[in-house]
Amino acid sequence: MRIRCPGKVNERIWFLGREESGVYLIEGDDESMIISGGMSYLIPDLLLQFKTFGIDEERIKKILILHSHFDHIGIIPFFKRRHPEIEIYGSERAWEILRMEKAIVTINEFSRKVAQRLGREEVYSNDEIEWGFDIEGKVVREGSDIHVGGVKVSILEIPGHSSCCIAAYLPELKALFPTDGGGIPFNQTIVTSGNSNYTKYQESLEKLKPLEVEYYCADHYGYVTGEEAKEFISKTIEMAKINRKRMEDVYRSTGDVDLAAKRLVEAFYHAYPSYFLSPEIYLDVYRQMIRHIASALDGKL
Repeated sequence: MRIRCPGKVNERIWFLGREESGVYLIEGDDESMIISGGMSYLIPDLLLQFKTFGIDEERIKKILILHSHFDHIGIIPFFKRRHPEIEIYGSERAWEILRMEKAIVTINEFSRKVAQRLGREEVYSNDEIEWGFDIEGKVVREGSDIHVGGVKVSILEIPGHSSCCIAAYLPELKALFPTDGGGIPFNQTIVTSGNSNYTKYQESLEKLKPLEVEYYCADHYGYVTGEEAKEFISKTIEMAKINRKRMEDVYRSTGDVDLAAKRLVEAFYHAYPSYFLSPEIYLDVYRQMIRHIASALDGKL
């Protein structure tokens, strides 16, 4: 079952934010941690949800970055500046990217574009929400564990969607937080987004497959429970194969990366016009994926 409304997932986990962009709050015995950073325009929603749900903001001592794309780190500057004692965790590659001036410019530019597309640009009246070089944190790697008041959060490296992508897994609760390194449960389909390296993305899905999952906690479009959660990674693996063949076929028919990307994006938005990313941003995503596909087909990998 797919659930997209903010609220309590189980005794330890909250889903917060909005349908198209969410974050998760893990409540330990004496502290809490936010997993993933959503989009910047979520901040007013989160502050209201803290009040509505009776969540103590002062207990939040950690935030875990699952990858460094703009739509997964947006709330972090605000909360780090508001609570300087909060520890921020991310992969080594994520911190490398988040120290690059070009990356920071892109993060802030894309965040504004999506906020504007969704009619949420008023959040930028607060000048404390943009990324800058003052945001620093700790490195986690494959096999790292973060302990949140008696709750163990295990880290797995799953590159492919991005070079810096990691997943979080709570073994006691059988809860998986794969960010976009897993499938996105949009509408009644599964969106597969192997942006940086589609082959590694597929390999990472295989890595996640053996995990026991009762709660599949996606960053976009909510979380999945029950039998669907148990099967979600397997279904994502099959969808990734279907989508790879579709990209291969369109690239073969056009012989051109840009034209193939344009056709695929047009077809996607014809079927799913309400997807949260703007078509121009999603066109960049498809260009990245098809460049990889083209290199694989041309024997250049």
